[in-house]
Amino acid sequence: MSDSNRPGDFRPEDEFAAAGAPESGAPAAGGPGSGTDAEAELAAAVDATEASEVRQGETPDTDDAASAEGIEEDELTVQDILDAANLEANDPSSEHLADLKRVTAEYANYRKRTEANREIERERVTGEVVKVLLPVLDDLYRAEKHGDLEGDSAFATIAAKLRASTERIGLKPYGSVGDVFDPTVHEAIFQLPTPDVDVETVGDVVETGYYLGSSLLRVAKVVVQVPSDG
Repeated sequence: MSDSNRPGDFRPEDEFAAAGAPESGAPAAGGPGSGTDAEAELAAAVDATEASEVRQGETPDTDDAASAEGIEEDELTVQDILDAANLEANDPSSEHLADLKRVTAEYANYRKRTEANREIERERVTGEVVKVLLPVLDDLYRAEKHGDLEGDSAFATIAAKLRASTERIGLKPYGSVGDVFDPTVHEAIFQLPTPDVDVETVGDVVETGYYLGSSLLRVAKVVVQVPSDG
């Protein structure tokens, strides 16, 4: 055994060989061109790291620019909204036509209900006022039955004017002798058996009934003639 291979002797190249010794099956580090390949790989790694850092540094600016561009694209103006509304209003699609017809029908029904309710309310208010005059009209009716309104007397003239005024607002008297008794519009205050009638008939009018327009304002109080058994 030579001096160079004696146990215990340490050489620097042994440490380098131990540290850089390739694993089993790997090419030897000291092979031809190994130094050049290592330097190329190191340079490529440095370039990749620098490129990654550059990309990371530029990403926020790029994201901000994209966000700003997205905001500008998504931002709507008042004119855009108006244009969209006009476009939708002018769309002759079947859905929009159906909606238009439905709204038109609802509005027409609303107007009819409003007109009907207005007429009912008008008659109600007028009826409340006319009811105050009914006792006066009753007195005129009794005076007429007793012959106090004959001729061209001042009393007869006033009575005629008052009746004409109440008729203009829709007040209509009803209830006459000989009418068939109707419990829905007549109030029987007395029943008189009569052999000459086949059905219940108004024999006398005690208090005249009145309609205001189509509404019953007051029922007529009458004496009813009923068929007698004999």
